[in-house]
Amino acid sequence: MQFFQHPYFLFPAISVAATALLLLCRIWLLKFVGSWTSHAGMKIAEVLTGTIRYPSLFWCLALGLYSGITASDIPARFAEISTRAITVLVIFSMTLALANFFGTIFSNFLQKTNFPLTRTGLAQGMVQGSVFTAGFLIIMSLLGISVAPLLTALGVGGLAVALALQDTLANLFAGMQILMEQTVRVGDFIRLDTGQEGYVAGISWRTTRVRMLPNNMVVIPNSKLTQSVIINYYLPEKRMSLLVQVGVRYGTDPELVERILIEEALAAAAEAPGLLTEPPPFVRFIPGFGESSLDFTLICQVAEFTDQYLAQHIIRKRIIRRFAAEGIVIPFPQRTVHLRGEQPAPQPGVTV
Repeated sequence: MQFFQHPYFLFPAISVAATALLLLCRIWLLKFVGSWTSHAGMKIAEVLTGTIRYPSLFWCLALGLYSGITASDIPARFAEISTRAITVLVIFSMTLALANFFGTIFSNFLQKTNFPLTRTGLAQGMVQGSVFTAGFLIIMSLLGISVAPLLTALGVGGLAVALALQDTLANLFAGMQILMEQTVRVGDFIRLDTGQEGYVAGISWRTTRVRMLPNNMVVIPNSKLTQSVIINYYLPEKRMSLLVQVGVRYGTDPELVERILIEEALAAAAEAPGLLTEPPPFVRFIPGFGESSLDFTLICQVAEFTDQYLAQHIIRKRIIRRFAAEGIVIPFPQRTVHLRGEQPAPQPGVTV
């Protein structure tokens, strides 16, 4: 009977029993909260449940150990060590919970604002890393380890790492700059000064991926992208102007050409979904007087960059058919060469 009252027996027995009871309560509580939130549709409750799901295991263990310490008469030295271990366990679990909570909240907030950081995971990782760093420093201070020398060593080591990873850090900060400025966003259609063009498929901490129209992927380091001249066809909006130049023979009525071009552009909108009728298309007598033709420019609007290809295809075919029906000729380049009728007299001393 005295064996069961021994503190070295009471401590593990009470700790195990209390931990098992707390784990059962945890399972019941998580199920209750999960069923409640599914019916009520409360987003914040779902976030809290996901946040404490794994840290609550450490809390149950910490409370079980604390119950064993308080209910048993163990030596003071052992009780002090156990209490400190429990405190470290609680701080670690709270750090884990706060990192998950703030990371999820920040990610959901950015998602509501359509900010591109959510698609890369960079923002959530930075927030969680900051919380873990603060929790690590608190645990070090609690264990009696001086934080100041550690920070000094980390500063010196960080400087050495920064020099060694100069290119990597340049890409990291360049990626953050791209995401913050939003001059290039995921889903935008861009063209680089090197000639590549396509949709931005993703912006990570090191590279930006551009999917070209032939379905090939171009991987660009972020530091190179920030140094490039970029045309973003989705800024300030997706809608853009489409210019189609048409030349007709000299002597053709310009008013007739203008009317035909507008009519065919409006008719082509029924065949090309991306070709817009509002604002309506219009024609300008520009560039004007060419070497062999009267040159006009048909200006219309398309919904986005890639819609221009089908729109041009249909518009040009309709213009050719309409010009043929109206008797309007599209000339080819011509040059008139005048030859002198007499050869110049040979100069003295020059052999012809």
